[in-house]
Order: sequence, then C-alpha cells, then structure tokens
Amino acid sequence: MNKTQVKGRFEEAKGKVKETTGKILHDDDLEKEGKVQKNVGKVVAGLGNIKADIEQDD
Repeated sequence: MNKTQVKGRFEEAKGKVKETTGKILHDDDLEKEGKVQKNVGKVVAGLGNIKADIEQDD
C-alpha cells in the first residue's frame, strides 16, 4: 500500500464520519461536506491503486 492509497482511505474515513455526524445532528452542510470528502478520498485511493499497479509492472 502506497502513501496515496493511505491518504485516500484516510480522507474517505474522515468524510464518512462527517457525513454520519451531519445526519445525526441534522446538519445538512456537514453531511454534504462529508459526502464530498468521502468521494474525494475514493478518487485519491483509486489513483493510489493505479500508481501501485504501474509500479508492480515495472
């Protein structure tokens, strides 16, 4: 697992926490912020996966 994958998964987890907290507190802005952060984390983790695949092929 490379740094990009770790960073992406960490951001994804933080976003999920914010999203859930927003739902519990009925804070729409926090919930939306969490969804965005979670999805950005998924993209970053995906880039990390691509990077890992490229490094394995070398």
